[in-house]
Amino acid sequence: MVCNRTLTSLFVAAALCLAAGPLAAGDLKTVGSGDSMNFDPSGFREDMKPKFAVMTAKCFKCHTMERTIVAIKTGVAPISGQPFDRGATKAYGIKMLRKPDSDMNKEQVKAVVELMNYLVDEAAR
Repeated sequence: MVCNRTLTSLFVAAALCLAAGPLAAGDLKTVGSGDSMNFDPSGFREDMKPKFAVMTAKCFKCHTMERTIVAIKTGVAPISGQPFDRGATKAYGIKMLRKPDSDMNKEQVKAVVELMNYLVDEAAR
């Protein structure tokens, strides 16, 4: 009987930890799912909202926002499996600036990198 209670307690504790996992990602809110997944910018700082507009206008052209959300929330780039941190945001920004078909200038890349750094920091909370 005591063994069953212990196992039940451990199971409940593990379930609570797993359920709290998504909330631990800085409570970054998203809307939609799959290819239509996106961040919900309503909780962003006001100075980040125009940067989010740049990201939405430029980044959606070539890939879904789901990749970015997964990278930011997990800390791992989904395609390469490499760590996704402030260093990675800068590297991706440089990569996008160099791509001729990205249609992004330095100011736009800087804005998106600043937004991603903000989101990485929020996810780490």
